[in-house]
Amino acid sequence: MAVTDEAIEKIKGMIVSGALRPGDRLPKESELAADLGLSRNSLREAVRALSLIRILDVRQGDGTYVTSLDPQLLLEAMSFVVDFHRDDTVLEFLAVRRILEPAATAMAAAQISERQLDELSARLDALGTTPSVEELVACDLEFHRAIVRTSGNSVLCSLLDGLSGPTTRARIWRGLTQEDAVSRTLHEHRAILAALRDRDAEAARSWATVHIASVEQWLRSAL
Repeated sequence: MAVTDEAIEKIKGMIVSGALRPGDRLPKESELAADLGLSRNSLREAVRALSLIRILDVRQGDGTYVTSLDPQLLLEAMSFVVDFHRDDTVLEFLAVRRILEPAATAMAAAQISERQLDELSARLDALGTTPSVEELVACDLEFHRAIVRTSGNSVLCSLLDGLSGPTTRARIWRGLTQEDAVSRTLHEHRAILAALRDRDAEAARSWATVHIASVEQWLRSAL
């Protein structure tokens, strides 16, 4: 494993230094192993590991390439790991979301277009006042995802997208068991949307915090 770790570090060094750039094809295995002073087996294991976390792309019959290194691509590995969360860590995921999502919502206030605001408003109108819990949660996920996308920060967007999965079940559970969950969620969505339309970043941040904290508070009392 130590030899494989060394191989990973050497390939990483080539990418970080710019010797290998996004989209570049790696030299042939025998050449690269000789250049880096590695065995072909350790190089092969390193390439396999780096392909799993989307740093490298192994194309059968064509070669191995550095991926685009786009944050969304790289953070897919985090989403995979997050899927293995335990139920007793959901509150921790909500706490992280409560820190990051209001900041992204505040950033969106300066970036989101009137057309995007109208689209979000139309989605809420189409949902009506008495949606099913499943419809509400699906709309909730897409509502926040659409807002975060307009923040202009692709890393933040990818992080929050990866964190949304573990909290989905908690949102459904709340919708089924808390009497006013549906109306409260709809009200908070409208308040966030109104703050964004007013270009009021602090109000948008506050309402996003209230929205997430209400789920967190309910879950604490339910556990």
